[in-house]
Amino acid sequence: MARIDESTFGETPFQRLLGHNPEVMKRWNQLDGAFGGLSSKLREQVRRTLAQSNGCDYCKAKGKPDPLEYDEKTSMAVGFTEVFLKQKGDIANSTFDVLRDSFSAKEISELCAFIAFTTASQHFGALMKLEPNNRG
Repeated sequence: MARIDESTFGETPFQRLLGHNPEVMKRWNQLDGAFGGLSSKLREQVRRTLAQSNGCDYCKAKGKPDPLEYDEKTSMAVGFTEVFLKQKGDIANSTFDVLRDSFSAKEISELCAFIAFTTASQHFGALMKLEPNNRG
């Protein structure tokens, strides 16, 4: 059970927890919707990879990464995500050199922003003890 009751604002349990502050929820959703330069399949595999380490049971319940869904770019993004999880901000420049072989600067920027945003989302879920059996 989540640490606080869900609000009446929002479509998902996560949104309803944020919905106690409708403006925050609105802008959080807007930012979430802004990620579109990378494929949704790639983003989903990155999200699943992060979920295994970020402590949100709700996020973990949506599944583990699926290597059968990987193309070359997704494989690179998931590998980078795993480095992020192990190293946090202390990522070697050589890691970014490898990313540049497959991603543009714009895509690297979006990937890093998506990793940071998703980590924040999953930490919020963990803080609130958002569980997979919540309605929605």
